[in-house]
Amino acid sequence: MPIVDTVGTGVLALVLNAGPVAKFVLIVLLLFSIASWGLIVDKWWQFRRVRRQTLQFLKIFREGRRPSVVHGAARTLRDSPLAQLYSAAYGEVSRGPDALDAALDDVDEGLGPERLEAVNRAMRRTASHEVAQLERYLGFLATTASACPFIGLFGTVWGIMAAFHGIGTQGSASLAVVAPGISEALIATAAGLGAAIPAVIGYNYFVNRVKHWATEMEGFTLDLLNLLSRPAPKVGRTGRDGL
Repeated sequence: MPIVDTVGTGVLALVLNAGPVAKFVLIVLLLFSIASWGLIVDKWWQFRRVRRQTLQFLKIFREGRRPSVVHGAARTLRDSPLAQLYSAAYGEVSRGPDALDAALDDVDEGLGPERLEAVNRAMRRTASHEVAQLERYLGFLATTASACPFIGLFGTVWGIMAAFHGIGTQGSASLAVVAPGISEALIATAAGLGAAIPAVIGYNYFVNRVKHWATEMEGFTLDLLNLLSRPAPKVGRTGRDGL
């Protein structure tokens, strides 16, 4: 325990006694680290909401309820990309409150090629928007991951320059003269890595999640287009199978 306390006190003392350039570098790295951690937490909650609301939407969708009912549920699940795709298809096909219900229940051959293509375009536009929302601010994590090590390296180089300047001033290259300046310089490198490593891990994780949901949206688009192109089997007055 005394060793840990000594080390902690030594590092804190080096930070407090650092020169203005080194302190500026450490402050910049601290700001990057705080912002990246805040973004990591925010994106984690966002993807959690996406998953939870998508599961809710798919449950309603697969129960075979009428399109107007599914659309009403989709409007409340704004964080679900699949729900937004369904809303885009509904809005493109609908020409009135129950137009999609009528189109699916009364058209024997399903939607024609032109209307299917219009629905496809609407869903792809929405998919691009949803992917952009999922990718929002991930560029900052990439910037943090790539820039912070170099910012820390700049602080290290500057500290080593100051250490060598001190050697020249005092005319001595003993360890007692060199060690404090080198230690102060290496703290900047450690701080740069401390800010960059979580950003790299977070960026890679969230990029993989974006790819996952992009694949899910592509599959849902194809499934919904196939459903709209088929004749609609009647199951009664109050419901239908599929959509």
